[in-house]
This record gives sequence, structure tokens and C-alpha cells, in this order.
Amino acid sequence: MVEREDIRAAIEARRELGGEMEPHVIDSFVDRIEKRIDERATRRIPAQRHGREGSFVLALASLAAAIPITAIAATHGGITAMVVVWVGIVLLNAVYNR
Repeated sequence: MVEREDIRAAIEARRELGGEMEPHVIDSFVDRIEKRIDERATRRIPAQRHGREGSFVLALASLAAAIPITAIAATHGGITAMVVVWVGIVLLNAVYNR
């Protein structure tokens, strides 16, 4: 994470500048560390995301719509129509999340 050269440079700067400048040297060093941590975090975040924004909303809407559609399919088409409806809902969500 932090290279030895960075640490050595901070220690050497502290020696050269003396105790009066120590807080500034430390703050500068800490800022560099925080910047590297932020860079690593921003590189990891996109890799961790699976799916698209709004996929949760689509899933909830699909479930809400599935209830009356399933009732209509069961009334007019039986179990086969219900299976077709649910396969369609699952495929819609799967394709959206790809």
C-alpha cells in the first residue's frame, strides 16, 4: 500500500525540516496514504457491482404485476399459462440484469 520510499522520504523530510515542520510533513504523508486508499476503493467499487441500477425496483414491480397476471392466467389458461407467465417474468428480470 505505502512504498518504503515514501516512508523514507517523509522521515528524511522531517529530519531536514526539524520539529517545527513535523505536523506538516505528517499531514502530507497521511494525505498521500488517504489518496491511495481512495484510488483503490474507486477501482474496486465498479467491479463489485452486479446488475443495473433499478433492478430491485424492477423485481418489486414484477412481483406486484405477477399476482394479478398469475390469477388471470390460472383462470383462463390453467397451469401451462401460469408457467409461461412466470418464465416471462423471470426472463425479463434476468435480461435486464445482464
